Amino acid sequence: MSTINVPVREDVSENNQAIFDNLKGKLGFVPNLYATYAHSDTALENYLNFSGAKTSLSAKEREVVNLAVSEVNNCLYCLSAHTTIGKMNGFTDEQILELRAGQAPFDSKLDALARLSRNLTQNRGRADQDIIDNFLSEGYSKGNLIDTIVQVGEKTISNYIHSATQVPIDFPVAQPLEPATV
Repeated sequence: MSTINVPVREDVSENNQAIFDNLKGKLGFVPNLYATYAHSDTALENYLNFSGAKTSLSAKEREVVNLAVSEVNNCLYCLSAHTTIGKMNGFTDEQILELRAGQAPFDSKLDALARLSRNLTQNRGRADQDIIDNFLSEGYSKGNLIDTIVQVGEKTISNYIHSATQVPIDFPVAQPLEPATV
């Protein structure tokens, strides 16, 4: 049950109304989580700028991070949204479940990224050195490491907003992982 309403266009500031119009044009709708950011006159724009900022990670790599982080943070909204986006980026259903579990046995480089993302989230930023070393040995740079940490932070913000608000999920709902997968 939602602890906060999902605002509609008429409920938000003029600036947020323009953002809603833009989102509706691009996505066909305003996702409930984005609409929830619009309770603040500044948070939606700030978040969209942050999440859309330049990074050394590809769209596919960002989805690896998003899925691993959202699983650790138990955010069903973000898991549902990023399962949909992950499929749009070429991941299969099976691969998405593996990524949510913090691994990618189908690709050693993405595996290092998934493991790092999960480890960073579980340890609140204190990644195990062997996981960082593996990430770097798979061909990622120190810049990629920093961008991964930034992506973990960006996704954690949305995870926390959903955890606090419990707004309704407006994507196909992601199924829970089997206990042996996590």
